[in-house]
Amino acid sequence: MDEYDIVVVGGGSGSQVATAAAERGLEAAVIERGPLGGACITRGCIPSKALIHRADVVEEVRRAPEFGIAAELGDVDYGEITSSIHDTVYEKAENQESSFEESESLTLYRGEGRFVDERTLEVEPNDRDADNVEIRGETVVLAVGGRPMIPPIDSLEDVDFLTSDDALFLDDQPDSLAIVGGGYIGAELGYFFGALGTDVTMIGRSETLVPREDDDVSEVVTNSLERYCDVYAGYEAASVEERDTGVGVTAESSDNEAGDDAIDLEAAALLLATGRRPNTDTLNLGATGVETDDDDYVEVDDRLETTCDDVWALGDIVGEQPFKHAADYETRIVTANVLDDAGREVDYHAMPHAIFTSPQVASVGRTEEALEEAGTEYESATVPFDAAPLGMILEADDGFVKVLASPDGEILGCHIVGPQASTLIQEVVVAMDSGSGTVDDVADPVHVHPALSEAVYAAFDELSSSAYSTAPNWSDVGR
Repeated sequence: MDEYDIVVVGGGSGSQVATAAAERGLEAAVIERGPLGGACITRGCIPSKALIHRADVVEEVRRAPEFGIAAELGDVDYGEITSSIHDTVYEKAENQESSFEESESLTLYRGEGRFVDERTLEVEPNDRDADNVEIRGETVVLAVGGRPMIPPIDSLEDVDFLTSDDALFLDDQPDSLAIVGGGYIGAELGYFFGALGTDVTMIGRSETLVPREDDDVSEVVTNSLERYCDVYAGYEAASVEERDTGVGVTAESSDNEAGDDAIDLEAAALLLATGRRPNTDTLNLGATGVETDDDDYVEVDDRLETTCDDVWALGDIVGEQPFKHAADYETRIVTANVLDDAGREVDYHAMPHAIFTSPQVASVGRTEEALEEAGTEYESATVPFDAAPLGMILEADDGFVKVLASPDGEILGCHIVGPQASTLIQEVVVAMDSGSGTVDDVADPVHVHPALSEAVYAAFDELSSSAYSTAPNWSDVGR
């Protein structure tokens, strides 16, 4: 049996715990059956955002006449788009594997790891001709990520369907596509395929798409997606069947008391985007003292240690924040605690996220609905994007910045809809995370003019304690 100081199960963000250990001269191992880098690099955020960038380019061309520029969209080489993105992201994964191989203190096991006991794992190699091996770690880090969830739909086993993993690298663009799921994954892929000309139908069980967002955000996203897709919000897929022209979907109202008739939809392809589930069932956790909750997420304390001593967990199997940047943050916490005994605890209060539809969405902190449900006293301010002169120039008419703060000025949440929202949210994150966390931390610094950050400034200025304001307001122009 090979023994190591640290064994990491999973080749995504968590593998950086192993690389840090190897740099310290410790013996480390990583177990991974698929490409290195985790879901984000090869079947998640990077390829999907590369696709969405192409959709954004298409939209720029289509909107050109609105700005007095004569332009027409020609042919879209769909196969070239997906193949070039595939080659790029897999080159990154291969480069990471090469860097592992160059390390004298880091060993990569290509295969599936399952616990034999609390510190020992059996690795079933990808190479079927190779024998299983057992390895043992003084410390074990679980970072095996998640996979698409398959919903219980009648006769689903009788039809071909895609998941978000499958939809990113199709050779041919589907003429029509039915998407089951109204969360951020379904919304982003719906935008991409719809913008490129696929006839898209979206089925979401909530009354709006991306229902976990602030209600004002969900409303804008739902309305914007209706420009690209036929949206059936408040419905869920009940059954499917194979038809000559593709897949038939019967969807029923999510509200059993509504009395709405079922709808019948048909598309050349079916995409399931109903969320993700943790890969904890691959680990044989029954052989350990690691406990999971009712949804199979690993239970951890504030330091990300599991219920088994010196077994740690991070990323999608923890389930607290299912984002790559959250997993990277958790990796830093685990690395410090494992290598330095730092006793660091996670703090998600300023954990942002973004949705790359058109318009973009970015949020941090709590929603207005969550504050109301908790009975928290708060103040709010919402400023349209075109309050900033650049927002007006870009004609970002449906964009806004919404700020939620306590009466004494503490930032409780911020929600941005509009161009570059994923970048604009960062100054709010910094204020919440490293400053006093008040609206003045955002409103007081000088903002570049004319830049979209002035929309953020204008929103925070409305709740600021400053006696004087120079915040722009161009929203009255051109109306």
